[in-house]
Amino acid sequence: MSGLRTVLASLGCVGFLSAGYGMWSMITPGEERKREMLKNLPEANPLRMEESRKRNALVMQALKEAAETDENIAIAWGSKSQK
Repeated sequence: MSGLRTVLASLGCVGFLSAGYGMWSMITPGEERKREMLKNLPEANPLRMEESRKRNALVMQALKEAAETDENIAIAWGSKSQK
């Protein structure tokens, strides 16, 4: 009886995993859909890519300035009581 229970439990696990894999493969986009999605990414548009580069440069500049100063800029944002 214990062997039958083990076999049934194993078959149940295999069936459950097979159902999950089947559902996963149904929702995965095909090759043509993947190419279309890659074409529509912001990085594919040169104008948006340049905007991203400028924004990243500004963020890096702000981080560099914050790292070079001894002033705690988080106090101004976090608490209302300033000295």
